[in-house]
Amino acid sequence: MQSFDPRRPAFRITPRLFVAVAGLAALAAGWRLTATEGQRHGGQAPKPLDAAAFAALQNKAFTQAEAQPGFTRPENIHVEVRSGETLESAVRRTGIAADEAKQVVSTLAQAFDTVNIKAGLAFNAAIARPRDQRGPVRLVGLSMRTGPATAITVSRTFDGALKLREMEEKIREETTVAQGELEGSLYESATAAGATPQLTAQVVKLFSHKLDFSRDIHSGDQFKMVFDRKVTESGRTIETGELLYAEIGAKGQTTRFYRFKGGDQSEAQYFDEFGKNIRGFLLRTPVDSARVTSGFGMRFHPLLGYNRMHKGVDFGVPIGTPVFAAGDGVVEQAQWSSGYGRWVKIKHNGGFETGYGHLSGWAVKPGQHVRQGQVIAYTGNTGQSTGPHLHYEVMIKGDKVDPKSAKVPQGTVLAGRDLAAFKAEKTRIDTLIARNASEGDRLAKADVAKASQVADLRPSQGIGRTGR
Repeated sequence: MQSFDPRRPAFRITPRLFVAVAGLAALAAGWRLTATEGQRHGGQAPKPLDAAAFAALQNKAFTQAEAQPGFTRPENIHVEVRSGETLESAVRRTGIAADEAKQVVSTLAQAFDTVNIKAGLAFNAAIARPRDQRGPVRLVGLSMRTGPATAITVSRTFDGALKLREMEEKIREETTVAQGELEGSLYESATAAGATPQLTAQVVKLFSHKLDFSRDIHSGDQFKMVFDRKVTESGRTIETGELLYAEIGAKGQTTRFYRFKGGDQSEAQYFDEFGKNIRGFLLRTPVDSARVTSGFGMRFHPLLGYNRMHKGVDFGVPIGTPVFAAGDGVVEQAQWSSGYGRWVKIKHNGGFETGYGHLSGWAVKPGQHVRQGQVIAYTGNTGQSTGPHLHYEVMIKGDKVDPKSAKVPQGTVLAGRDLAAFKAEKTRIDTLIARNASEGDRLAKADVAKASQVADLRPSQGIGRTGR
């Protein structure tokens, strides 16, 4: 992104042009040599450089090949604007003089608002330090990202003036597949594969009907996610769209969910490969990234000191973790409830109720209608509790049952035109996944072939040698 062209008007230009051109020639020669070597070893020659790539090489040549008399070679500094700091003050922290910093900000002001800035705004500056360590450093150039796909640069021209350049990357929309093996948490693995934390959180909610993420998911399990996104030319995702498909292979079976909106549906929902709505009546786990610390049944109570029936499931999570409504319903209670501490109780259809205890705070009020997956409270350590966790209960007609084994109504199944439309969407997604897998296999085979060629070119070891 940076475009730096250091020049001081007091110096002679001709010798320094020679140095810069020599740098460019060296880079060009190196590129040509790489291309030749690639063809020699059976690989494909690199594609011709576009304008942006050539400009990057040019900038690199000038900054690396040229050392100004009396100054060190340029070095890069990353700066972030602090709370209550002006942009000019932040620029001065690079070490340049006050008048030069003012000039830089004045130049930047031609492209964006340099007054109403927020803490955390970042930029990179290239500076050259005096060799005798006396006086301020000299600004070579500065670059700053002003948007997801836009940036501006300020650099020195031959006559010493500051030149402003505005740069914008092209953005394309695409449907992509993120997949891999679980290593650590699903969040970590999915992020490494290109998914965002928001999309991964949505996957966790979807699968909470079928899987207990604290017990059922292990390292080596497979996952896939298909989603729309906007991506720049350099490959940076700047915006993600809807989650179109999610798959997790765990417990010896693979579970798949497809996004689909039927003709009479107000919003899209998720279905399995047979067209069955996966939106079960109640969530198995009403909190993300949770581990079960105590199950349903008799146990020794850590505070009371004797065996007692534990009529719920405890999930160990940090204080402040969002708690989701296990199903659609009406909030009956959102109050303090003795040993439960801060407590929420929701009434669902069919005589079902759910309870949530030891909360740190509420996000709903009694009488409020809630939807499944809606945030209703935040985990805490209130009431009779030995540590931060969520106590979760399920009641059927007043009787408390094990949330893990309770028999609850299942989702509906598509039929008629909706089923036909769903099958067409499923075929589109399956084709996309198959194409992605085929491309992955092709690249893997190419890597193996390249490695084999390299091995064949290495000199043989220990063959035809004679002792010394």
